[in-house]
Amino acid sequence: MNFRSCLMLVAAVLLVACSRGSTPAEQPPLAGAAIGGPFTLIDQDGHAVSDRTFAGRYRIMYFGYTFCPDVCPTDLQVIGTALGQLDKSDPGLAKRVVPVFVSVDPTRDTPSVLKQFVAAFHPRMVGLTGSAAEIARVTKEYAVYAAKGDASPGGGYLVNHSRQAYLMSPEGRPLALLPTEQGPQAVAAEIKHWAS
Repeated sequence: MNFRSCLMLVAAVLLVACSRGSTPAEQPPLAGAAIGGPFTLIDQDGHAVSDRTFAGRYRIMYFGYTFCPDVCPTDLQVIGTALGQLDKSDPGLAKRVVPVFVSVDPTRDTPSVLKQFVAAFHPRMVGLTGSAAEIARVTKEYAVYAAKGDASPGGGYLVNHSRQAYLMSPEGRPLALLPTEQGPQAVAAEIKHWAS
């Protein structure tokens, strides 16, 4: 190999090494989205909780209601199972993730009702409720649709609401939507991808 060939080979190696180091990091799908914001609500133990309570930890924000006949319990079961998997496979990461269930039905979802409900899905799950005005404000901040349906003859009612589980950063910024419809393993994998 002559001097010129050696020089070209060294230049090629340096070029590859430099290009690897300068590759920008993958951006989360929701990076920069106007989702989230400050809130103060009441948890399942009757204590005031704000967005700052969760500072420094990843959080899963899910909006629904305890009387939901189908999607809420299904999605929360998936989220709880995913976190259970992380508790075993990556306990350090799992401890830094807080699942948060925000009620869109504050009339019926009192702290005591929430306490029993969230305990069925994961021991670290936090249930939040508040006044109708507070819930309206936080749903708007998180781009969640919620509207009370017509009352049934017995006085019960459903609440129509959008269905999404947000993974938020320790600073409260949106990272990704969790694929609850794909099951616990997909949710756990998505959390590990963005929260590691």
